[in-house]
Amino acid sequence: MNQLWAFVRKEIYHITRDRKTLLILFGLPIVQILLFGFALSNEVKNTTVYICNMSKDELSMCLQSQIHASKYFDIVGSTDNPGDSDEILRSGKAKLVIIIPSELSQDLNHQKATTIQMITDATNPNLASTVQTYLTAIIRDFRNDTYGNLELPYTIEVKTRMLYNPQLKSSYTLVPGVIAMVLMIICTLMTSVSIVKEKELGNMEMLLVSPMNPLIILIAKAIPYLVLSLLIISVVLGLSVTLLEVPIRGNIFLFYGVSFIFILASLSLGLVISTITNSQQVAMMISLLGLMLPTIMFGGFLFPIQNMPLPLQILSNIVPAKWFYYCINSIMIKGVGISSIYKEVLILVAYCLVFLTISYRKFNIRLS
Repeated sequence: MNQLWAFVRKEIYHITRDRKTLLILFGLPIVQILLFGFALSNEVKNTTVYICNMSKDELSMCLQSQIHASKYFDIVGSTDNPGDSDEILRSGKAKLVIIIPSELSQDLNHQKATTIQMITDATNPNLASTVQTYLTAIIRDFRNDTYGNLELPYTIEVKTRMLYNPQLKSSYTLVPGVIAMVLMIICTLMTSVSIVKEKELGNMEMLLVSPMNPLIILIAKAIPYLVLSLLIISVVLGLSVTLLEVPIRGNIFLFYGVSFIFILASLSLGLVISTITNSQQVAMMISLLGLMLPTIMFGGFLFPIQNMPLPLQILSNIVPAKWFYYCINSIMIKGVGISSIYKEVLILVAYCLVFLTISYRKFNIRLS
């Protein structure tokens, strides 16, 4: 036990002396949380709009004002000719052209119905679909505010409820995903590089001929980064709750417990990488390029896995970040307990045991 704590203290001294590494360890998660929370959002805001108001009566001007008041749209111009729509969208002056008919008030007062045309730039299909959904909701609310909820014969009314995220904030999805990505990359990268660095400096030979058990070396290398990772999670959670207003509806101890298991799995994977590489550059390439892309693609927080071809869906099951993201997203946003995520937790535990076993055996071979 004395050997273990002596080695752990040595690792802590190495980490605390390297100020640049500490800056990266804590700065990278903070920057990514701020970027994904504020800048890289899948919400559509301030979409440029041209209005072709052929009615120009009081009702149409009220509708135009309500559209302009929305945070989703920014009316940048108007035209009197509906035929200008193609040129407006082609030149990039706007992403959406709204054509209000001249018979707007007359049709609504007499026929209880009218048609408002939306012409969108569909070079980005997701953007066009989202913009049309926003505008449809605004027009529906305007109709209800002006005329009340019209009840027509044989009308099928659809009422929608958005559970857990009624405001449809993208940060609710991105923050748990960023936590999974940051922990996966940082834990694996720093652990793998730390052991390979010992090889390059020639310190590993001294450890190989010492009576120290290889298991103690592996544990001592992992403990400091385990503590640092838990501190990073605390910093990220603090920023998420205070700045991004992402709730933590579930048990905070369950959140840290699942995070602890995932950190162990990531550290164990870093130990595996360190045993098969002999240079820091190779270890960094494997940890960054070999893990970042699968985590982003198959983590489930940027791209829906169920929309992928079946072979890729099967392939996504070997990415630990996928299971961790599901767990913490369910804990933070849905407030579920261990009974709802125990299968995913067991998978993470299995990953941890497998990686630890592989790293120990390969490291032990080097001692023989």
